[in-house]
Amino acid sequence: MKFAGETALITGASSGIGTAFAHELARQGAGLVLVARSEDRLRSLAAEITATHGVRVDVLPIDLARPGAGEDLAGRVAALGRTVDVLINNAGFGTHGDVEHADPARLLAQIQLNCAAVVDLTTRFLPAMTARRRGAVVNVASTAAFQPIAHMAVYAASKAFVLSFTEALWGEAKPQGVEVIAICPGATETAFFDVVGAEEASFGRRRTPEQVVATTLRGLAHGRPSVVDGCANAMVANGQRFLPHRAVLRLAERTVRRREASGRGPVRTAGA
Repeated sequence: MKFAGETALITGASSGIGTAFAHELARQGAGLVLVARSEDRLRSLAAEITATHGVRVDVLPIDLARPGAGEDLAGRVAALGRTVDVLINNAGFGTHGDVEHADPARLLAQIQLNCAAVVDLTTRFLPAMTARRRGAVVNVASTAAFQPIAHMAVYAASKAFVLSFTEALWGEAKPQGVEVIAICPGATETAFFDVVGAEEASFGRRRTPEQVVATTLRGLAHGRPSVVDGCANAMVANGQRFLPHRAVLRLAERTVRRREASGRGPVRTAGA
């Protein structure tokens, strides 16, 4: 689709993949609504994009892990007089560690942000897109969506939900003129692995956020329901289907296992 003159709402826009989406869509002429928790980082990004590309950029600092945040966001977007043509559900975070030692509130917040917020925002902004018979919804999943991962059980399950939800939504929305895609990045040059305490899970050469965005836009142009970023990541994500399921589970567990206690707790990161 053409982005010039459209308005894109990007969650988790203050860093990583979200920031890369903001720069690329603004370069193509889209106005932006940037959403994240950090107001200072959003305003700095907005100023940079406005100066570089001359598009309108609005900033909405909101914690989408908070129940009711989706309704609040939709109301604030309406108050700005903005119509969302492109929704990019990028905000998310991961935790590393065993479920038995986890903070229940933290895991619930992870599910709220990674899953519930994606469904909530999609449900709120999709009807206007289908009424206009144009628009796009981009949901950021992960290569973690393709198999359960011990020690990151909730994160992998949440991304599997995003992938399944998005591909089903593609079947519903495409006949209505709306493009839908799930992008599944592997290890990417963002703060995710550094702060979540699972550096061991990052293997192979990391891709850049800009490469992830380029893969997403190519997938949208070809009408794909989902796409894995990078050939090596695609081989790993798709290759597991040819292995015995227990072997896949053991391999994933060994890859992610914490080699030694680091003392770091689970940390939220945008665009995980």
